[in-house]
Amino acid sequence: MIWVAIAMWLIRHVLRIDYRVLGMENIPKVPCVVLSKHQSAWETIVLQRVFDCASYVYKKELHWLPFFGWGLAMLPFVGIDRNAGKDALVQVATRGKQRLQEGYPVVVFPEGTRVAPGTKKRYKIGGAYLALQAGVPAVPVALNSGEFWRRNAFIKRPGTITMSIGPAIDPTGLSAEDINSRVEAWIENEMRRISPHLYGDTEAPAPARTTA
Repeated sequence: MIWVAIAMWLIRHVLRIDYRVLGMENIPKVPCVVLSKHQSAWETIVLQRVFDCASYVYKKELHWLPFFGWGLAMLPFVGIDRNAGKDALVQVATRGKQRLQEGYPVVVFPEGTRVAPGTKKRYKIGGAYLALQAGVPAVPVALNSGEFWRRNAFIKRPGTITMSIGPAIDPTGLSAEDINSRVEAWIENEMRRISPHLYGDTEAPAPARTTA
């Protein structure tokens, strides 16, 4: 968290990228599964501040990276083998449930990778399955970080990123498919609200209710 604080200071004061958060009141008081849009490296930092000490589901291959990967392996995160097929789903449920029981919110990027602003990929079911198996709320998150910090782009654009947190979805009585479809519908609809210019919509986003 010290590293997160330093990184956020540098992002704000050197890159001149600020952010605002809508829907802070939707964050549950109990551990939850956070299902977030993924457009840049920015959210991998800031989500740990918004969702205190969040644990991430990530590909285990990152452990091979010198220093960064070694440090990652020592954190209470959820590393999975993405080539394990159906076993990867079991890994997410088993290890993710353990982190939730330890009190950590668990962050999953359901599209599996960073996507360009204004586009989407198939929403994978792993995060929804984890919420169902653990019996905890699933919280959808939309954001437009890619408009300022594009994937693999050296130059960053100054501005204010919007992160919007949706109402928590209670898994009781739902299937993993139900949870996943509700998450996808909320996120994609919210993306059209916070980035209307990318979807041919001229409607302006509502003012921020809470700023982190």
